[in-house]
Amino acid sequence: MAVTAALWSFALVVGLLTITPGLDTALILRTAARGEHRRAWGVVLGIQTGTLCWGALTSAGVTALLAASRLAYETLRWAGAAYLLWMGARMLWEARGRSAAMADERPEPAAPGGFAVGWRQGLVTNLLNPKMGVFYVAVLPQFIPASAPHFLMGLALASVHVVLALVWSFVLVGFARVLRDWLRRPAARRVMDRVTGTAIVGFGVKLAVGE
Repeated sequence: MAVTAALWSFALVVGLLTITPGLDTALILRTAARGEHRRAWGVVLGIQTGTLCWGALTSAGVTALLAASRLAYETLRWAGAAYLLWMGARMLWEARGRSAAMADERPEPAAPGGFAVGWRQGLVTNLLNPKMGVFYVAVLPQFIPASAPHFLMGLALASVHVVLALVWSFVLVGFARVLRDWLRRPAARRVMDRVTGTAIVGFGVKLAVGE
């Protein structure tokens, strides 16, 4: 009974977190909107692989180092900020180059790189976000009943997070698919890259200057 109540309570918390617009939403929408559906699902599953890793590490007590060690947190924070700034700047540069090079409005082909490239991007983005680790350190133990196996219960809770995120990802990818024809036009892709690139740079700056 206590385990079931913990799972439902945690589902409510992470469900609200999942539908809150953020970095994951921006990455998934941008990739799916470009017509790169295999890559988009790679991003989705890469992000959720990272979530499972954070859940496992937290359940094993490893991520407590992020809360206890300033050096560990700062190292991961700056690595994550640098990665986000690089990724966002590259999107903005690609949008600028596309704007200068293309005069027509024919749909563009999908960018090279499929599922594996998306999976790696999603995984790295998730694992280099120290706030995910700190969130799990702060929240996950509160939902583990004293009578439950700590590690297994932690994985079960992380799995709930993954399932909810996958459901939300289906919604995001489906929404992008409905608008696929319009979003694949060069002008729309430039706007998408500029908006997403600016958002990701903003996340990087926020991670760099935040406490």
